[in-house]
Amino acid sequence: MARKPLALLVAGLLSVSTGVPAIAAPNLASEQAAHAIPDIAYTRFTLPNGLTVVVHEDHKAPVVAVSIWYHVGSADEPKGKTGFAHLFEHLMFSGSENHKGTYFQPFELAGATDMNGTTWFDRTNYFETVPTTALDMALWMESDRMGHLLGAIGQNELDTQRGVVQNEKRQGENRPYGRVDQNILSNTYPGNHPYQHDTIGSMADLNAASLADVKQWFHDYYGAANTTLVLAGDITVEQARAKAEKYFGDIPAGPAVPRQQAWITPLSKSTRGVQHDHVAQPRIYRTWVVPQLGSDDSIQLDLASTVLGGGKTSRLYQRLVYQDKLVDNVSASIAPFALASQFQIQADVKSGVDPAKVEAVITEELNKFLAEGPTADELERAKIGNRAGFVRGLEKVGGFGGKAVILAEGQVYRGDPGAYKKDLERADAATAASVKAASNKWLSKGDYLLTVLPADKEFNPDTEDAKVVALNPAEGRPAAKLPAKHDYAVAKSQLDRSTGVPQVSQFPDLSFPTLERGKLKNGIEVVLAQRHTIPVTHVQLMFDAGYAADQGRKLGTASFTTTLMNESTKDLDSVEVAKRKQRLGAITRVGCGLDACSASLNAMNDQLQPSLELFADIVRNPAFKGEDIERVRGQWLATIAQEKTQPSALALRTLPPLIYGANHAYGIPFTGTGTEQAIKSMQAADLTAFQQDWLRPDNVKILVAGDTTLQQIIPQLEAAFGDWKAPASAVPKKNIAKVAAQPKPRVFLIDKPDAPQSLVLAGLLAPSSKAPNELAIDIANGAFGGSFTSRLNMNLREDKRWAYGAFSFMRDAIGQRPFLMYAPVQTDKTAESAREVLKEATDVIGPRPLTEQEVNKIKDSHIRGLPGSFETSAAVLGAMSEIVQFGRPDDYVQTLKARTEAVGQPDAQAAIKEIIAPPALTWVIVGDLKKIEQPIRDLKLGELQVIDGDGKPVSSK
Repeated sequence: MARKPLALLVAGLLSVSTGVPAIAAPNLASEQAAHAIPDIAYTRFTLPNGLTVVVHEDHKAPVVAVSIWYHVGSADEPKGKTGFAHLFEHLMFSGSENHKGTYFQPFELAGATDMNGTTWFDRTNYFETVPTTALDMALWMESDRMGHLLGAIGQNELDTQRGVVQNEKRQGENRPYGRVDQNILSNTYPGNHPYQHDTIGSMADLNAASLADVKQWFHDYYGAANTTLVLAGDITVEQARAKAEKYFGDIPAGPAVPRQQAWITPLSKSTRGVQHDHVAQPRIYRTWVVPQLGSDDSIQLDLASTVLGGGKTSRLYQRLVYQDKLVDNVSASIAPFALASQFQIQADVKSGVDPAKVEAVITEELNKFLAEGPTADELERAKIGNRAGFVRGLEKVGGFGGKAVILAEGQVYRGDPGAYKKDLERADAATAASVKAASNKWLSKGDYLLTVLPADKEFNPDTEDAKVVALNPAEGRPAAKLPAKHDYAVAKSQLDRSTGVPQVSQFPDLSFPTLERGKLKNGIEVVLAQRHTIPVTHVQLMFDAGYAADQGRKLGTASFTTTLMNESTKDLDSVEVAKRKQRLGAITRVGCGLDACSASLNAMNDQLQPSLELFADIVRNPAFKGEDIERVRGQWLATIAQEKTQPSALALRTLPPLIYGANHAYGIPFTGTGTEQAIKSMQAADLTAFQQDWLRPDNVKILVAGDTTLQQIIPQLEAAFGDWKAPASAVPKKNIAKVAAQPKPRVFLIDKPDAPQSLVLAGLLAPSSKAPNELAIDIANGAFGGSFTSRLNMNLREDKRWAYGAFSFMRDAIGQRPFLMYAPVQTDKTAESAREVLKEATDVIGPRPLTEQEVNKIKDSHIRGLPGSFETSAAVLGAMSEIVQFGRPDDYVQTLKARTEAVGQPDAQAAIKEIIAPPALTWVIVGDLKKIEQPIRDLKLGELQVIDGDGKPVSSK
């Protein structure tokens, strides 16, 4: 899939906060600790064939992150070949000469986690985190497709992945504002710039890609000398060297790859464009071309973006959201790339507001910032937030972020795995004057302002796209440079690859902390899991409430109440709350799920006490101020309007009331946002009543995970929550009634004009997450539609090529769970795809029951993935939440292996038959009715009705 690279300063984990207004000032030791540069120790070496290997040892868990980065991306695509780098990434998952079939299967069997591949402008990467005992298998697989691919790629594989990629493109364009990227690239980079086209490419170029193109691309770019292998985790340098030589040493270096050179092309004057789309509100994008990642000015501009538009305390948010009330949201950010970067301001204009007014205020605030620069306090808060985010990211070895990515980015883009240190040092040394100077140098140049407006009835996406005209080529493009010449040598192969993928027969044991329990003086129970990996502590207050507690109240009350609790306290306004969190490097969040609401805090240990004080104030003393309510109400209504333009959100709003019934606690929009009517009428009294009824000390458990002990944390929690007294009234009861299966199938269509894809969603009811056979249900779902190699995905993605992905999933619930079959498919295959979903559902409970092999595959994947599933404190906290919420024993995780092994094929088949009942299916299909309605009617899936975004019937056209 095409994805943008994750920033080095990894965002912190979601959490929530409460507190007392008095906050202690950080002491000198804390300040010194905060400014220490984090270290990711590494060893780098190069094999004789040119492969660069970077090794980082982290023995906290028996897993190794394998991350392979090829220094090629969409910037290297010649004219007429847009999208080819990404298409080739997909082909790399089709199998290799010595492993036929999908690449994912051996990894699923070995319990790999965080497995994927991504393409961006300047690189293509492939990664997985595997149990230590599966490392040889992973390296065999990566080296086999790196050195032995072409014999496995034929026209069928090319056609399959071409179809998948084109549906990925349709899926992206089917989202609101999904056509913006190419418009901005076309209008900010000259026509001959490597970044002038989007990574996903054009349909025409994808259609034109030939088998000869594939083979040439592999030959030109996938040699060992153009590759960096990062191994991070439970491995030594000696082991890494031996394994790298064994599996990769015989792969040719490949031809020398010309390196694109940095080319920063700021616009000479400000330009503007207008784009129409099916969106709920206007959005403004203002984009500048600025220096590449790793440059001094890009570091300064990153800090400037935080001050200008980095959340509630930023200047643009303060002016446009709080003061002038012209927008629902505004942000500023820098997207750092290897050749040039983009600095962008984005604003969601309130309905009824003239976008020109927003433009004028953005310009005014920007000019003021350029004239004055940041204040010392603004700059310090930006630095603390960036550093805290970086520290949090160090807990993970791989995946889309983590230490392997940090090291790989440094090596591939800058020839230095430790480049992140230079960035942190420069950010730490930044001054108000240096940030001001860089901002003036680049943000006073020309920019491109794009306004996206809601489309009218005459809208035609093809015509709209045709309006986007690329900038003319520019002079001065630097020539690509060949790297210094090397005499590479290829080692003799140490492997007989004809024997196939190495079998993984042993697996490390799971390491999960023993849960410890304590109690505060007022009776609040505390559950702790120690995890001493990074100096961070997570605290979560879990209340038995959730969206289901909206029953008998205005829909959306639970979420609206908890969202307002993120605003002001009785002694601190919302801006001061946000500033104090920034100064502490703390992250807090209050929010709800279906059956529970939670308040969470993610705090740096050297600031834990003042962070807990602030957190307690947020939880215990929300102010529900009128100005906060009105501001959030406007944002909330805009969110609901946006949900009604997003196919998946539309389906999740309308399907639950259809399968549970409008009077059920779960018969509500599963987005939790409620209805416009309810939100418009919400008052402070509604919020206060919900908080006092549900979010109280006799309805909460405190969960803690991280770098602390029970002896340390109990006194700190006692100080924050020990004197919290419950009201005299009893905690309300939720009525989560059992729902009978629908007697006959029903089909509901929702019109999304001009949609390039249709979303096919089919819903049923499954047993509760507390069901005795919940493991069998989970395994059965994994085989049917819950994994890459499941029946649904292999049918609609890999076989038919009609979808980017098709899956089935359940949402955890105290009551009956929704079981959803989900397939975003190309418009002209909507009816055929629905027929295939029904066929798979019918077959699995009839002529094609789950096989023992399918069941064992999911069992093996789940069991063997356990060591890598709880690498972070956040993952541990998630498991603790489920243990508490669903009444599971404290050793639930430790006994998962034995209980999963005990699930047999008959158990899984009985579980899937308990869920799937084709006569009870409720279908919600979102798409362009003028193209899909008649074919769907002709299928005769069930009684058909056209509904709107609120689930109300509309007349069919």
